[in-house]
Amino acid sequence: MTIKLDGLSARELEALIAQASQRRKQLAKRKPIATVRQKLAALAKAEGYSIAELFGAAPSKAVTASAAKPKATRKASSAKGSKVPPKFRNPANSAQTWAGRGQQPHWLAAEIGKGKRLADFAIS
Repeated sequence: MTIKLDGLSARELEALIAQASQRRKQLAKRKPIATVRQKLAALAKAEGYSIAELFGAAPSKAVTASAAKPKATRKASSAKGSKVPPKFRNPANSAQTWAGRGQQPHWLAAEIGKGKRLADFAIS
């Protein structure tokens, strides 16, 4: 976080310093995160829960098999994120190309809207 101090008046700087000092005191009073985590884990365990159950890391196994709906699983595509050579080029600006995947670029959609065909922009 960056605060630009150049444009602040003396009164605004004093207010900012006071706020920062107050925030620093609040943070100093806090207990270390590890201590709080240990207390939470102990409290959850005493009540018969795990931290994962309470904070959503995994669903509870208490759900019966009839109530649980199996989710369809999909394999991740091995081609995901791979580059594909461009198939279409803007004749007005040769740097603008499209591989034919995803939404059409604005320049291509505009030309098709004017009545041109997609094949007119194909790279041979």
